[in-house]
Amino acid sequence: MTLITSSLAVTSLSHASVSSLSSHIRPRLQPPSVFLPSTTANSTVANLSTAISRRAPILAFLSFLVFPSPAVASPSDGGDDLERYTDQAEGFTLLIPSSWVKVEKAGATALFQEGKNNIGVVVNPVRLSSLREFGTADFVAHKLLQAEKKKESTKSAELIETRERLGHGNVPVYEIEYLLDSTRGGMKRIFSAAFVSSRKLYLLNIAYSDSQDNPLNGNTRMVIEQVLHSFDTS
Repeated sequence: MTLITSSLAVTSLSHASVSSLSSHIRPRLQPPSVFLPSTTANSTVANLSTAISRRAPILAFLSFLVFPSPAVASPSDGGDDLERYTDQAEGFTLLIPSSWVKVEKAGATALFQEGKNNIGVVVNPVRLSSLREFGTADFVAHKLLQAEKKKESTKSAELIETRERLGHGNVPVYEIEYLLDSTRGGMKRIFSAAFVSSRKLYLLNIAYSDSQDNPLNGNTRMVIEQVLHSFDTS
């Protein structure tokens, strides 16, 4: 399958951008500084905490869905197959394009890169038993875009679609798609998925370049959606 265009999130794990939901949630890790400059991260978390303190930790976590793209050349078009990646320790699985390279970054449970495009997963413990206890897919998408728009680097953020599906064991999985234009990486198509299982919050973010000069093509989108829909408990 073709997954490569010359031009999804993790432009920023900012992909997709994830101080106490004390009655429900207690993250093990603070939002990792690798995803955003610390000044931007601190500002985002502070604004979210003021607006909705009860939900602040999970919203701050969601606000780090998109990380800065590495400074590498864009790949040329070519064929690519999907292969299954499973993290038995954290309990999740998804399909990954076989040519994408797995890299290590602090704060990311798993990160795969192909040129300026990224697929990233972050896992944190929570006190929720289901993502529905936090809110609907539309609610999460609204708060995620609010966080994106507050970043100094964001020029625009436009919601495309929200969906809910059931994963293994009827676990609700929220999927969010939006367009992000920023001073870091230009126009990106962001595909995010989130679910809670076994008191852990799982976040997937795919960031793929989608410029006017090189728009996301149909074949690439089809493969990206396969990756998105494959994200589930292992």
